[in-house]
Amino acid sequence: MEKRLKIGIAGLGNIAATHARAIKSLPNAELHSVFSRSEQNLSNFRKLFDVPAFSQINQFLAQPDLDAVAICTPTGTHLDLGRKAAGAGKHLIIEKPIEITVEKGKELIQICEEHNVKLAVIYQNRFSDEVQKLKTALDSDKIGTPLFIRGAVKWYRDQKYYSESSWRGTFALDGGGAVINQSIHTIDLIQWLFGDVVEVFAATATLTHTGMEAEDNAAAVLKFKNGALGVFEASTSITPAQPRIIEVNGEKGTAILKGNHFLICDGSSDNLDQKAESAGAQSPLAGLGYENHRRQYKQIADAILTNSEPSVNGYESLKSLAIVEAIYLAAREKRVVVPAKVKS
Repeated sequence: MEKRLKIGIAGLGNIAATHARAIKSLPNAELHSVFSRSEQNLSNFRKLFDVPAFSQINQFLAQPDLDAVAICTPTGTHLDLGRKAAGAGKHLIIEKPIEITVEKGKELIQICEEHNVKLAVIYQNRFSDEVQKLKTALDSDKIGTPLFIRGAVKWYRDQKYYSESSWRGTFALDGGGAVINQSIHTIDLIQWLFGDVVEVFAATATLTHTGMEAEDNAAAVLKFKNGALGVFEASTSITPAQPRIIEVNGEKGTAILKGNHFLICDGSSDNLDQKAESAGAQSPLAGLGYENHRRQYKQIADAILTNSEPSVNGYESLKSLAIVEAIYLAAREKRVVVPAKVKS
């Protein structure tokens, strides 16, 4: 029988059920147990998934047959919880982003290295069919050298999304607003697909939500290492919400990823993949399945079981966070910022 990685989930907020369904669908992993300080969340999870549930973190981590912990708590808690889990000898699988700053992310990476445990960060959009089509088009030189890149996450979240949460839109626990929370997946794709960003200039604003510390709108100008230029837009104020867009204009043609639609125009062919898209809606889980999470979890489980490296490890995850940090610093200081260097 194939060895199965026993994974526990820490934190049972909105995204935890998606992680659970992805884990339970795998032949090489199993949902072992869960932890939350919320008795209501624990009760709901027990009904859905019928696994042991803990309200005390030390009891949860003390389970000798628990191999890995998926951390789905607010971003600003990842370092402290990760330190405890790594200290208990558990591998870490962290819901994006790794932490609220590059410095804290690096500290968590070092802790995992010291305890000889693996660290993976969830960026499941890299595993989608449409993103893979765009990457194939780029790798095969279908559209030529990229010249101009546009990314946009123009979504909608109502006032309750922030005002009824103790952590969303706060600097201490969310790290910011629309850029680090809703948009970091797209920023991750942009740097993964098109290479290092070497300069950033940006502006941020809070325009439609009251009582939140961070931004609900941002715009940035990017310069890439290969010379390409880019623009990036992030918002949780747009009505109606729009699908995520990544568009690249190359020397030979243009490729567009709009939600779940992929279009390439290279002078010889068009390829439009027709699928529904609703991820920009008011609900953060609207239209979200677990297939891309399943694909990434399979890769992570394979890596841990064979003592190899997850494709999105700690250092890889820092690349998008460094761009987010640069956007915030550029907006705050009204100057061009070079993103922090991270190890490849």
